[in-house]
Amino acid sequence: QERLVESGGGLVQPGGSLRLSCAASGTIISFSLYHMGWYRQAPGRQRELVANITNSGKTNYADSVKGRFTISRDNAKRVVYLQMDSLKPEDTAVYYCNAEFSLRPGSFSWGQGTQVTVSL
Repeated sequence: QERLVESGGGLVQPGGSLRLSCAASGTIISFSLYHMGWYRQAPGRQRELVANITNSGKTNYADSVKGRFTISRDNAKRVVYLQMDSLKPEDTAVYYCNAEFSLRPGSFSWGQGTQVTVSL
């Protein structure tokens, strides 16, 4: 499994921006073989998909963030990013990075999460 570490969370005012990073390490297997995703979870709520990007670069977004968030990846650096613009209070959550081995669907790795708080 990939080892994932998220960073970039913090406190931001509504309308502001943050860029989250997820760094993968610990395996010799090519990062390009993994689908990557961002999920978020607020206290007492289910973890939900925010965005994902396949090993071939195809992206998908939750309706709630479409047009505001952008997921991207740098395979050479083994990093996936989530650029978050026009942030809203309802975006407040712990954001988790996820990796799925494309050759073994259902095999997931998770990061520990990074807190994003959108508030005045």
